[in-house]
Amino acid sequence: MIEAAEREAEVSLQQFIRIRRDIHAHPELGFKEHRTAALVAKLLTEWGYAVTTGIGGTGVVGQLKRGSGGQRLGLRADMDALPIVEKTGLSWASTVPGVMHACGHDGHTATLLAAAHAIAQAPNFEGTLNLIFQPAEEGAGGAVRMIEDGLFDRFPCDAIFAMHNMPGIEAGRFVFRSGPTMASSDDVTVRLSGVGGHGAMPHTTTDVIVAASAIVLALQSIVARNVDPLDTAVVSVGALNAGRAGNVIPDTAMLELSVRALNSEVRALLRRRIVSLIQSQAQSLGVEAQIDWRPGYDVLVNDPAHTRFAADVAARVIGRDRVIEEGRRYTASEDFAFMLQKVPGCYFFVGNGVTGGDGGCMVHNPGYDFNDQIIEPAAKMWVELVKAFLPAPASWPTGS
Repeated sequence: MIEAAEREAEVSLQQFIRIRRDIHAHPELGFKEHRTAALVAKLLTEWGYAVTTGIGGTGVVGQLKRGSGGQRLGLRADMDALPIVEKTGLSWASTVPGVMHACGHDGHTATLLAAAHAIAQAPNFEGTLNLIFQPAEEGAGGAVRMIEDGLFDRFPCDAIFAMHNMPGIEAGRFVFRSGPTMASSDDVTVRLSGVGGHGAMPHTTTDVIVAASAIVLALQSIVARNVDPLDTAVVSVGALNAGRAGNVIPDTAMLELSVRALNSEVRALLRRRIVSLIQSQAQSLGVEAQIDWRPGYDVLVNDPAHTRFAADVAARVIGRDRVIEEGRRYTASEDFAFMLQKVPGCYFFVGNGVTGGDGGCMVHNPGYDFNDQIIEPAAKMWVELVKAFLPAPASWPTGS
């Protein structure tokens, strides 16, 4: 009897590949995931979940309760795409100009749906399962919006987990790390104002290009000389815009910075030093600096106990030899960090492939595509995690 139920609950890979490719062909940017959210809500409702829509804008939660168990588990997948022109040439490529699923959120959504379908067919758990489909992970802070909209008040969780594909790692292999795992991210705009003039008479100007150049070079000293070598920090100048002609010294310049750290102390240090250095450099060269500091995502910190728990589940799914229990940290950022501040849990990775044809193209690239072959092991990981965290009562039959 139990074995038959398990067979019925097996992940139908082809069905969810079709769903994944449909979502991929119809990508939606953050807080505009109306079609994707409607598809998710429709399927979850058909499978017997109590569905709530519109959380934090376009977020969806599907809840399934079994028995009288008090444990409450949350699993999260992100749904949004990126403003990138797709160049894969695939038959399921984006049909929306300038928008594509370049980070695999289409695959994350399809994988959690595959798990939801399997779980709904096999009632071998007791407790409450909350499946959280989040909008706007890509910089717009959808997790915060859902939390502010009462996510964990309306759907309390004792633990929460999320999974992200990772190119460059063998397809289907799981990677975990305890503690700080992904970096904070802050965006900074610096506007320099000086006195412009003729390029032949620079002595009559206060040159913002010289000041901007000095600032770019000086900023690199912060990581090299102010941050402990055993800590991790990134200060990148991604844009420097000034002037339009070779014989004209402009009166304004603008720099755009990305600032990242893997602990809050280093993050605070970076802010102090960057602001001080920019102001000092600008003053020394006779220009005015205006600094717009925009805090982004916090450091993502995995709970050690929940990370060990998830790694043990993964070992049962694919074998201990295919599980990396203490993987590397990443300087990319993830707004699941805010959910982990409210509820303990773990954010982990599943390999997307090593070579380009096997899903190895890095995310946020116009040639990227989610590897459909990892839907099955990733969905099985979710199913087994639910069964481990919300176990069936001991009185339930274990076989026929």
